[in-house]
Amino acid sequence: MKNKDAVLVCDCEVFDEDKVKKLKKLMPKEEKVIDTAEFFSVFGDGSRLKILWALRNSEICVCDIAALLNMTKSSISHHLRILKQARLVKFRKVGKMVYYSLSDDHVEGIIDGGFEHIDELY
Repeated sequence: MKNKDAVLVCDCEVFDEDKVKKLKKLMPKEEKVIDTAEFFSVFGDGSRLKILWALRNSEICVCDIAALLNMTKSSISHHLRILKQARLVKFRKVGKMVYYSLSDDHVEGIIDGGFEHIDELY
């Protein structure tokens, strides 16, 4: 029985040299690839994804996020610090309250695209 997840590999040694040369020229610089990989690693935590989902749907404060996710304010603050460093969220102060939201429409698109992709798998 064959493994449906097996990676198929060409049996030949011949390849499209022109295509490879063209793609090598178009390949992003190594620094940009590493920065992009680090950016996507922020999405690799379920708690951060839940926070981003909540912020995608509403501007909300740390206390409300903690209540929503049944987590401590300290834990939420830790995740928000990571999300702020990745420039995925922004905040605004109103008196003593601090409200968080997504930094821009690109972040909303990334979140929506990820959940839509998973929905298609089911």
